[in-house]
Amino acid sequence: MSKLTHIDGNGAAHMVDVGDKADTAREAHAVGQIAMKLGVLEAIRANMMKKGDVLATARIAGIMAAKKTSDLIPLCHPLALSKVAVDFTFLDDGIKVSSMVRLTGKTGVEMEALTACSIALLTIYDMSKAMQKDIVISDIRLLSKSGGKSGDWAAE
Repeated sequence: MSKLTHIDGNGAAHMVDVGDKADTAREAHAVGQIAMKLGVLEAIRANMMKKGDVLATARIAGIMAAKKTSDLIPLCHPLALSKVAVDFTFLDDGIKVSSMVRLTGKTGVEMEALTACSIALLTIYDMSKAMQKDIVISDIRLLSKSGGKSGDWAAE
């Protein structure tokens, strides 16, 4: 069995020491979607939701979430992010949320990209649930990552 990176010799969880790793440019992209009825989607598109501008709020929430990932995910390193972007694409039955996170540092930003996407989607749900309770969030996944010792990776 391979050595587990977040478990010490005594079986206790620990944060990996990245102090000796080189700083490299790192970037990660994530995506997810939210499906809803046409009336809800049209209200979001027209900025007519009672709670306010859904997409602006979701963008801010996603950016804030990426910056707080280490507070949410155990053993994640706090990172000085240089860029977080959250974007939206309207679909026939919902909205696709895309996130991108970038930094120059010692560890990757995959969890930050996934967290940004997830929280943006949850914010859309929260601001829309008064109109529809059975909105479906799905297909949250990492699309690509670059930088670091393991190099570049992209989903097929």
